Amino acid sequence: MSNHASVPTRGKIWFEALSGAEPVSRVASVLVADGEIGQERARFLAIVPDPRNPFPCAARGQVGMIEGWNLAKQVREAIRADEHRDKRAIIAIVDVPSQAYGKREELLGIFLAAAAATDAYVSARLAGHPVISLIVGHAISGGFLTHGAQANRLLAFNDPGVVVHAMAKNAAARVTRRTVEELDELGEKVIPMSYKIQDYAKLGTLFKLIDGINADSPSAADVEKVRADLLSAIADARRSPTDLTNRLESAGARENRRATQEVRRRLAEQWSQE
Repeated sequence: MSNHASVPTRGKIWFEALSGAEPVSRVASVLVADGEIGQERARFLAIVPDPRNPFPCAARGQVGMIEGWNLAKQVREAIRADEHRDKRAIIAIVDVPSQAYGKREELLGIFLAAAAATDAYVSARLAGHPVISLIVGHAISGGFLTHGAQANRLLAFNDPGVVVHAMAKNAAARVTRRTVEELDELGEKVIPMSYKIQDYAKLGTLFKLIDGINADSPSAADVEKVRADLLSAIADARRSPTDLTNRLESAGARENRRATQEVRRRLAEQWSQE
C-alpha cells in the first residue's frame, strides 16, 4: 500500500487543514477524505507529489494516468452514494503544476484519464453537488482542467505563489519564441497573458480572491476564514444554476471578456438560424 507521507506542498497542507481527516485513498498522489464544513458534508480531494509514482513524469504533483482515473473514481463514488440523499459538497484543493508529459502517458491514453476526471466533476455539478475549487498554489494547463476547472465556484488565495494559466511560463516562452521577461511585459498589457492571480481575478472567473492568508503555514484563524469562504461558496452554488454562466455574467467578465461574450452571442445567433 502507498504511503501518504508525501512532500508537504500547499495542496497537502490545506487538505490536512481543511479536512481534518486521514486520507481514505490508497493512492499516495490522490488525497481524499470526507468531512464537514459547518453543517455541510464535504468530500475533499487534492493531488500531491509522490516521488515513488510508477510514472516518473507525474512524480512532482502533475495529474497523470493514476491521478486522473482515481479522481474520477472518488468523485463518482460520492455521486452514487448521495443519489437518494442530500448532495455533499465536492472540494477540490488545487496545487497542480500541469498534466504529466510523458511518452508512456501518451501511449496509454492520458487524454482518457483526464477526460474521465473532468467528466466526473461535471457530472457531480450537474447532479446537484456544489463543486468548489480552492486554488492554493499552481493551477496550470491540463492539470487544472482535469482537477478544479469544472467547479461551480472558484476561490483563490491572493498570494504570489498562486498562478492560474494555460501554460507554464517557460513553456509559453518557448512556444511563443519570447523570453520570460517579454512575456511578463506582455502580461502587463494583456490581462489573459498575465501570470498574476490579481489579473486573473479581473476576468471575473473567481467567486472570491481571499486576502490575508498565510498559504504556506496557516494559522487556526486562517483556516477558519477559508472554511467560512468555502461555506459561502457552497451556499451560493446551491441556490444557483448548475452551469457555469456565472463566469460570464460577473462584473469582471462584462468588463474584460467583452470579445468572448460577443463571439458567443454571434455563435448563438447563427446556431438559432439553422
